[in-house]
Amino acid sequence: MSTPLRLGIAGLGTVGIGVVKIIQTHADLISARCGREVRITAVCARDRTRNRDADLSHYAWEDCAPDLARRDDVDLFLELIGGEEGIAREAIEVALAHGKDVVTANKALLAVHGQQLAESAEAAGRVIRFEAAVAGGIPVIKTLTESLAGNSIKRVMGVMNGTCNYILTRMQSAGLPYDTVFEEARRLGYLEADPTLDVGGIDAGHKLALLAAIAFGTQPAFDAVEIEGIERVSIDDIHRAADMGYRIKLLGVAQSTGRGLEQRMSPCLVPADSPLGQLEGGTNMVVIEGDAVGQIVLRGAGAGEGPTASAVMSDVIEIARGVRLPTFGQPASALARPTPARTAVPAAYYLRLELVDKPGALAKVATVLGDAGISIDRMRQYGHSDGAAPVLIVTHKTTPDAIDHAIAALPGTGVIHGEPVELRIEEV
Repeated sequence: MSTPLRLGIAGLGTVGIGVVKIIQTHADLISARCGREVRITAVCARDRTRNRDADLSHYAWEDCAPDLARRDDVDLFLELIGGEEGIAREAIEVALAHGKDVVTANKALLAVHGQQLAESAEAAGRVIRFEAAVAGGIPVIKTLTESLAGNSIKRVMGVMNGTCNYILTRMQSAGLPYDTVFEEARRLGYLEADPTLDVGGIDAGHKLALLAAIAFGTQPAFDAVEIEGIERVSIDDIHRAADMGYRIKLLGVAQSTGRGLEQRMSPCLVPADSPLGQLEGGTNMVVIEGDAVGQIVLRGAGAGEGPTASAVMSDVIEIARGVRLPTFGQPASALARPTPARTAVPAAYYLRLELVDKPGALAKVATVLGDAGISIDRMRQYGHSDGAAPVLIVTHKTTPDAIDHAIAALPGTGVIHGEPVELRIEEV
């Protein structure tokens, strides 16, 4: 009879309890699919008395995650605590040093320290798997490392934060301003304790850094991701984008060019009839483009107990079956630090301006755009209010540098109220 795979689970929050429930509910099915029993032997959480809606009485308890990682009756350590530093990082390092394989859902830790941890795992002959760290229940890590391993990846992009997608689609469907929907999301428990991790694009930036590392064979480089959140998106932007056949999404894009690796996470306009444009609520979507396969689209729940625990279990079962892959798809020693590159790919842009209501104002704006080499594709002017005339401009394709030059020059015209808003229109 095959030896059981013995699990130690650190962290009994939403995801940890979801894993416990899957193992308890589907023990026989998992054993049949793995060819061996998968058994929980020990768990770790700060509060033993908390009601977690699961029977944990058969498992040994540890109060300290590193102590759990040291146990002789644990073969596979599951880090489901979270956090870029502190106890989560320490526990994984202890687990590797004591000969344990590791499964984690910790995107922040891997985006910042993934290379060092991958090297440690490789040196110890261990593996680190992290399907649950990106896009919840969507099997995007395995798609890149296994299913598309024969492709040269051209571009990876997607909506990777369900909270931001909820906020933007709720603004659209209910006609509510950003601040109102933000507070609604807070009340519903959708936001992180530090909401800037969500709405500031940081959470999604962590995920993009991990996907880029796998797709392009580089070390994770979160510090090279250009990040802009959704805080500047107004209900007027939502409505006006819709008038032109677009939806606004917090979109991550990564691609390798001759200049280096482009990684950006920012609000963009996408066609309303595209798969990304039709994505509603807290759902995630990742689009991958390979030279052989073309474009594929992965869509599913980006968070929650069931979907994220399902992703954790996919890694557990892979290890139980004896599948052992390098952390980022290639040996850590072969991964080079990428050269950061700002995108130079031309694109159309959406510009929202508040013009002083006086003759010649629009002509001055057109002159600034023309001096930057930017031509106007479409323009709309909306009702005047408080001496200001809202103007919406969609440009023909131009470069990011040209847009930056124009935005910097516009305040000097003396005809602009407030700060202009510019959003890239992404082809998908």
